[in-house]
Order: sequence, then C-alpha cells, then structure tokens
Amino acid sequence: MTTHHFTPDHYHNTIGSHPPVLHIAPGDTVITTTVDAWGMDDTEKKVTDGPNPMTGPFYIDGAEVGDTLVVHIDRLTPNRITGWGRPGLAQNVVDPAAVPTLPSRDLTIYWDVAAGTATLRQPIGGKLGKFPLPINPMIGCFGVAPADGQAISTATSAEHGGNMDYNGFVEGVTVYFPVFQAGALFHLGDGHALQGDGEMSGTGVEISFEVQFTVELLKGVKSGWPRGENDEYLFTAGNARPLDQCVQNATTEMLTWLQQRYGYSAAEANFLMGFVVEYEVGNMFDPAYTMICKIPKRYLPE
Repeated sequence: MTTHHFTPDHYHNTIGSHPPVLHIAPGDTVITTTVDAWGMDDTEKKVTDGPNPMTGPFYIDGAEVGDTLVVHIDRLTPNRITGWGRPGLAQNVVDPAAVPTLPSRDLTIYWDVAAGTATLRQPIGGKLGKFPLPINPMIGCFGVAPADGQAISTATSAEHGGNMDYNGFVEGVTVYFPVFQAGALFHLGDGHALQGDGEMSGTGVEISFEVQFTVELLKGVKSGWPRGENDEYLFTAGNARPLDQCVQNATTEMLTWLQQRYGYSAAEANFLMGFVVEYEVGNMFDPAYTMICKIPKRYLPE
C-alpha cells in the first residue's frame, strides 16, 4: 500500500478513456488537488476551461470490466479562501409563472471560506445579510470511464457517475463504481464547500480542493450504478431524465445490492424497501437528474 502525491498539469472536461496520469494499486492512497468548476486553482488563477475540469484519470491496476471500484473519500479540504456561486434558482425547479421573478443567471456571488464557515462578501438583502454558514465540503463530479469508449461531458451524469452533485459525497463516505474499462480510469473534480440539496441554483460554493482518497477493488462483483455508504446508510444513485427514470435506476440498483450483499431473496428486499426506504435528490439542474435511494443500516445485518 503506497501513498502517492500527484500534482495535475492538465484536466479533462469529459470523463472517458483518456491516457492515465498515474497507475495505482488496490489499497493505495492518492493525495492530489482539484480546480473549481470554472478551472481556477488554489491561487484563483484560471488554469483550464470549464465546465467541471477533472483531475485524472487514475488507472487502478487489475481493474477489469465487471469489477466494482471502491473509493474511500478520506479527506476534502478547500485550499483557498474564496468561493463563488449564483443566487438564482434554475428555471426547471420552479413553476413556469415564477421564472420571470428569478435573478439573472449571469450574476455571481462570492464567499469567504475560512475557519469552517462560508460567509457572503456582500450582504444579500436586509434579512439575510452576509449569511454565514458552516461548510460541508463535497465532491460534485467524479466517476469512471464509461463503456464503449464514450467520453461523457462533466456537465452531466450516467451509470459511470459524473456530475451527480449529491451533497452526501463527503469526507468519510465510501463510493462504489461499476468498472466499464480496463483500469477503471477514475476522475474527480468540481469541489463545493457547501451546497443545498439538488444544486437547485446550478452551483454550490464552488472552490478548489486538496483531496485524499484510497481505492480498493471488488473482483468479479458486478454493479450497475454508483453505490455508496456512510456510518448510517447504504445508498445508490440513479442518473437520468425524466425524474421517474432516475428513481427507477436508483431503486433497482438498491434491490440488486441488498440481494447481492446480504443474501436477501427478491421478496425480502422488496419488503424491506417498501417500508424503510428513503430518497434524496442530487443534481436537479443539469441534463441528467440524480436520485439517491437510501436504506438505514440499523435495519440491516451487522
């Protein structure tokens, strides 16, 4: 098991079968950096173009089609003091009659990020003021190379992961990705210091990160969509549009995982989900929506 310190010198705006920047083995840890969604680094210098430039890809030795890549998010640390975002909600999350009342999508607001808090530089109205909020660093866009040699824009998401913008992808979470290409080819970027459910304004508090992650490999364990777990929940992610399709993706993946991991029958998995399942929205702004299907671990075997 090796710890690799990797400094990126180029980035990708698609997740695909790009030449790997580093070969790593199962059990290895990587410490690296990401730029923000505009391509700005820790010095606030624009070093590449958006949207959502990716660090990587990292080639995991031994990963083959039909395996599952395990990514432990060990640490997510904002590495500068300025974040940015937009104040207006997306048009697709409000009634059509409310669209003319939304702030312009051309507006940008800036945040000071320090001491575990994000604070607006300029007050928003008389009621909100500078609106200090505790940060909750999360990865907005990450995943593996998709099947059939595709290169999929980092503005969207699918079976391989991508721009899911689920604010549960935080430090301490373990994420599982289907392997569609040799080496898996893991990419990551689009760090947020803070983001509400669904990324309803199309941004979080966008910022660059120092990231530490550790990889493992489940040989011969097939999965269909991204999976994850934390101390309290198992969860699965479906990425599609319309909304009912990503609900179907996430729900079906959870049914499969419960049977695969715990040996439940199909009837047992159906019964359990019918009475204890929970759902959260990931991205509701970009071309594919994300739905998260969750099962509390207190209902599952040790």
